[in-house]
Amino acid sequence: MLKAKNISVSYNVDKKALDGVTLEAKENQWIMLLGPNGAGKSTLIKALSRVLPYEGEVLIKGQDIAHIKPRKLAGMLGVLQQSNPVNYAFTVEEIVQLGRYAFRGGIFSKPRQDNEEKVEQALLWTGMSDFRGRKITSLSGGERQRAFLAQVFAQDPDILLLDEPSGSLDLKHQQALFDLVREWAQKPGRCVISAVHDLSLARKYGSHAILLRNGKAPAQGSIQTVMSRDNLSAVYGMDVHQWMKDMLVQWA
Repeated sequence: MLKAKNISVSYNVDKKALDGVTLEAKENQWIMLLGPNGAGKSTLIKALSRVLPYEGEVLIKGQDIAHIKPRKLAGMLGVLQQSNPVNYAFTVEEIVQLGRYAFRGGIFSKPRQDNEEKVEQALLWTGMSDFRGRKITSLSGGERQRAFLAQVFAQDPDILLLDEPSGSLDLKHQQALFDLVREWAQKPGRCVISAVHDLSLARKYGSHAILLRNGKAPAQGSIQTVMSRDNLSAVYGMDVHQWMKDMLVQWA
């Protein structure tokens, strides 16, 4: 569904944030981008979504995204960034409705029933139905993130790119979100690529993973293969498996 070939991103002439990363996301896969801070996870999400200029090629269903018009791309690719700066007083419902903008004649056109149904469904899924009339500027950071999650779900794209989607969510909504995304990804014609810090969530929910370090991808494949003891130790500079076991003992 999505192929990226030799993706490189440079923030300055001396250092590449990404250096020749190649990947392929197939139908029903949930690929977790793993690695320490500064490894290139968020940069890769931004390159795949055309937010950052990049060298290389990104194809969706065989089409180069560099030549896809924004409205068409919106119907193919949904993106949730780590943060969404807000300086306008839209309501939560209006924010979520913007996820359907690509499927309307314009922002002031008459709403279609299927658009409204997807908005209602997205509000319900993310637990934001009771917040629909609240101004986005009045919400906490976690509530805002859930509102923008709802916007992406309302968009109903084929591919989801998520950059730390649960970073501002409490445990209950983390579980609800990841359960939902897993169910979403299992439907025909869909796949997900997520940048995550929480290795436990990655192991539980991901089908595949790409391990990043210093802008390169030293390991990729099935989640079990990539998250081997040796791979994680090499990238994180510590025995991650032992650390996880030590932490689990605290709950015994």
